[in-house]
Amino acid sequence: MEGLEINIINYLNLFSAEDDTFRFDSEHYQKIYREIIKRIKNKPYKKLSELIIRPVMTGHTPSMKVDRFYGGSVKFIKTDNLRENRISGEFSHTLTAEGNKEVSRSSLQEGDIITTIIGATFEIVGRTSIIQKEILPANINQNIALIRVDKSLINPDYLNIYLNTKYGRNLLYWQSRQTGQVNLNCREVERIYVPLFKKLEGSVASLVHKIEKLKIEFKSKYAQTENLLLEKVGLNEFSPSREPVNIKNFSASFGSSGRLDAEYYQVKYDDLEEAIRKNSNYAIIGNIRTDNFRGLQPEYVEDGEIDVINSKHILENTLDYENFEKTSSVFWESKKRARVNKGDILTYTTGANIGRTQVYLIENKALASNHVNILRLKKGYNPFYVGFVMNSLIGRMQTEKFSAGSAQAELYPKDIDQFIIPFCSDENQTKIMEQIEESFKLKKQSEHLLEVAKKAVEMAIENDEEAAIQYINDNVN
Repeated sequence: MEGLEINIINYLNLFSAEDDTFRFDSEHYQKIYREIIKRIKNKPYKKLSELIIRPVMTGHTPSMKVDRFYGGSVKFIKTDNLRENRISGEFSHTLTAEGNKEVSRSSLQEGDIITTIIGATFEIVGRTSIIQKEILPANINQNIALIRVDKSLINPDYLNIYLNTKYGRNLLYWQSRQTGQVNLNCREVERIYVPLFKKLEGSVASLVHKIEKLKIEFKSKYAQTENLLLEKVGLNEFSPSREPVNIKNFSASFGSSGRLDAEYYQVKYDDLEEAIRKNSNYAIIGNIRTDNFRGLQPEYVEDGEIDVINSKHILENTLDYENFEKTSSVFWESKKRARVNKGDILTYTTGANIGRTQVYLIENKALASNHVNILRLKKGYNPFYVGFVMNSLIGRMQTEKFSAGSAQAELYPKDIDQFIIPFCSDENQTKIMEQIEESFKLKKQSEHLLEVAKKAVEMAIENDEEAAIQYINDNVN
């Protein structure tokens, strides 16, 4: 019996008169949950049900058969979009005003908190984020629960941080149940215990506002860096043509490209190529690279030691390092071709966001999936600069050109080989790289402050409120 966790529960205690529930699943009675509940109940606390202005509810999916419900400006948040304290912008669907009206009860407001309640694993359930005004208008599907608190009773920023701590997340696990998949219902979400620290609540809310400000500054700095790039390669005044017709003879069209789709020959693509060739030094990627290929279909292992990078992990401004999938060391050893090295340029190649490109910045062992392209450059070429160009307007327009005319958007290695990369002086490349570094420092600061906020709430539960506030004061800079 050594090494086994055994927790003996009296049969009478399987029924909770407080919640009017009967739980027979052994996972619900693990010692870790009992210890967490004991700690929280030693502090001022309330159930979540006592802090909300309306019952927790899930969203719904409007009929997929009705075309007019989809394709509008309302973000439709699903499980894949909801990460720890973050909403990913890769929306597979958006709703029209009419589609949103069909599910108007779950239409989101600034300050709402959403959490995943259904998933294949515990890792997916309990992901929680607060709604900022930048994401609106938005709605949620049936796998996500909406929590709308009474702001006179609790600050939603504080509650969101608490739900992202090990205590809040574990209490969501405590209420969940595993059948074919892990799931929670809305009433179970309402039963979790929330510690109340009025002084700390204000400090955490203030910290969250700094985090959001840093995120906005990061996005602004990144945009400024793209403008600097366009200026230094002579494209700051570039305005692509909207001319719908482009007449080409056979030798300048199918005879050289093999493409028959009219979209490929739009005037704006010729304008971009002409502007690059006229205003800057440039190179074709096929002439400056050593390797250019896609990764391989991975063999996923839930508790594996090796990271797997999917296309969904290539975000607008960075890689989603915290949420990589996993595989085994055995699989990594057998798939040398799909290995990712520090400095590799990774590109999203299939689906709605093709062309997104980021450079792998860390030393950790990782593999790329079959929808991620790996590009390596010859010595003397800066992958960070080239990757940034590929992720800018310059690269996105070329992605648009090469993927045009296909029912399923695809960008192949042979297409990437044809990309034209404009180069500026080494001095200006250095300036651009410095600005990229400055923008990512802002991102790192926001991530640091988020960890400080979570740790402070955990300290208040484990020790006291004063120690938690002092921790914030000591670490906020």
